[in-house]
Amino acid sequence: MKIEPSLTDRVFKDLEPELMLELIHQAQAAYLQAYVPYSHYPVGSAAIFSSGKIYSGCNIENASYGLTVCAERNAIFQAIAEGERDLKGIAIAVPTDTFPSPCGACRQVMREFAVDCPVLLINGSGQTKVTSLKTLLPDSFGPEFL
Repeated sequence: MKIEPSLTDRVFKDLEPELMLELIHQAQAAYLQAYVPYSHYPVGSAAIFSSGKIYSGCNIENASYGLTVCAERNAIFQAIAEGERDLKGIAIAVPTDTFPSPCGACRQVMREFAVDCPVLLINGSGQTKVTSLKTLLPDSFGPEFL
């Protein structure tokens, strides 16, 4: 898998290419653990924090749909439970041909722990799209407004 260097330099200034590939691999491995008996849409995520540690998560559905947890929030919440607070980047992977897109709730949770950060979107063909939290959630509301 290859990531376009110009996008890498511009968006992932603080992350080395090997680290980005590790995020991608962990996100892909995470969707294999997803519990998705209703949507049949597995999602995996891997989030890196300022400590350098990577936390992965998968989506977990529930018969009471509102209790479902997305992969991105699962990964971030695991990190927070370990004492992390500074999100540096996140990868989101799916096994389908289309690229994933984090839901509004996940974007807002990301924003709680980063004003901006790189977001890697990976489809089932291994193609990668690089974006950022600011692009996905412009004019956002965060803790500094309270």
